[in-house]
Amino acid sequence: MRTVPSVTDMTTTAASLGIALEPDEAELIHTYLVEKLAEIDEFVQMRLDEGAPPVTYAAREPGYRPSADEDPLNAWTWKCRIPGSDTGVLAGKTVSYKDHVAVAGMPVAYGAAPLEHHIATVDATIVTRVLAEGGTVVGKHVMDGLAGGMGLGVTGDFGRPLNPHDHGRYTGGSSSGSAVALVNGEVDVSFGGDQGGSIRIPAAWCGTVGLKPTFGLVSHFALGFGTDQSIDYTGPMAMTVEDAAAALQATAGHDGLDPRQNRDVPLTYDALTGLDGGVRGLRIGLLEEGFEGPIQTEVEQAVYQAAEVLRAAGAEITKVSVPAHRLARIAQQAMMPEGSLAMYQAGFMGAFARTYYPSSIVAAVRRFNRDHAGGATARTKLMLLAGEYSRRNFDGVAYTKGHNVRKGIVAAFDAALADVDVLLMPTCVTVAPKYLPPTADRLATAETWLSAEKRVTSSAVLNTMPTNYTGHPALAVPCGKAGGLPISMQLVGRYFDDALLLRAAYAYQQAVDWAEIVGVSA
Repeated sequence: MRTVPSVTDMTTTAASLGIALEPDEAELIHTYLVEKLAEIDEFVQMRLDEGAPPVTYAAREPGYRPSADEDPLNAWTWKCRIPGSDTGVLAGKTVSYKDHVAVAGMPVAYGAAPLEHHIATVDATIVTRVLAEGGTVVGKHVMDGLAGGMGLGVTGDFGRPLNPHDHGRYTGGSSSGSAVALVNGEVDVSFGGDQGGSIRIPAAWCGTVGLKPTFGLVSHFALGFGTDQSIDYTGPMAMTVEDAAAALQATAGHDGLDPRQNRDVPLTYDALTGLDGGVRGLRIGLLEEGFEGPIQTEVEQAVYQAAEVLRAAGAEITKVSVPAHRLARIAQQAMMPEGSLAMYQAGFMGAFARTYYPSSIVAAVRRFNRDHAGGATARTKLMLLAGEYSRRNFDGVAYTKGHNVRKGIVAAFDAALADVDVLLMPTCVTVAPKYLPPTADRLATAETWLSAEKRVTSSAVLNTMPTNYTGHPALAVPCGKAGGLPISMQLVGRYFDDALLLRAAYAYQQAVDWAEIVGVSA
């Protein structure tokens, strides 16, 4: 049996939960608590089949941590080679994952060095489906997350991925390693995670294609949740639109293991058949609110020029206003602290749904949170404290209101997307900012990162966060450079119109010198 608390321990724990116990009451409850914990312990010790999803293509060698010489841009946490089927839409393609994705037999550390020896026993759905469609899994990437970074691509437990275009610039995060490895030509497709732009921001600042799919279209099973489950996504990043489309087709669809998927999610999804269909007659709306804020002149000009390329290809270009674009970000930012706290307390794989929970991962992350919380980044501590005081000060209303106003904001975007087929705006309003290195002084480093969170991240997510909140698909597409640094446009569409966004992006890719746009200057 695990440790049984004393009456004093129990009373202290109760106080931390806001529960006051009188001494005689504490003695009484303690007697029954010991009995209840014994019942739970008996169940935990039972040797029962938990029905884990089968690991396909199980003949796989253990991965390894690449040396600095093999990984000069610090993009990889682990490398491996797991061949999939001989046929499929990803046959001949190499595929990698942000290190919050479970790959059986490989470490899954979530950016935390104390977890680097924890080996996953299940494959995420996006791993199972990639292998079934012919992809070869080649490893995992450095990420910002549980124990390092702040969503920009900064120094964490496994170091900082270097922006291939300028090592002194942020890479964007949290899928920073994925973007770097793609640009460096080390992998064909990489799956990232996105809660406020964490696929699209590194795609924009490093110069890759990055898709945040329609909410629920791609299963999130066996991926860790960072904040609220209602704003979390996984999706493909690639150097070409056709590779991103193939990866989406390979992995999209209902799987029964992600309880967030509703009955609107199809069993399969075709992203390739109409990819070369062009944009003639396609109605594209330039979102006026997407060009607000501290927008860099070169970014604004490049995105307008990209719109003209699409116009020349036959698209109809108009201007559209959706004031709710601003409100979506405000609502998400208000609810995120309590969502983060709830996930921290409930477990990294969520709770309250009838699905399979990877027990070993949940336990490992809980132990990490219990034993290493003092070493969390200042940003993580700030978010959790904000969540606790949001609960206390507003009695849960900030969180519930954040969810409840979503319907009206979604309706505003849907109304705009009834008049046009696609919304177009910059992905990020600036190119990658200069990196601010940490110092030996822990407090000074915390101040540097917290100030950068306010100064840089708040600007980076202006156009990415709204669709995390609404659930509409959003695609980042390289469209130019400023001073050798990538510029990206974002296409937003109706629910499950992900294939249409890819079609528009492919038309753009075919109409420009793509190699020049995505290439790294000497």
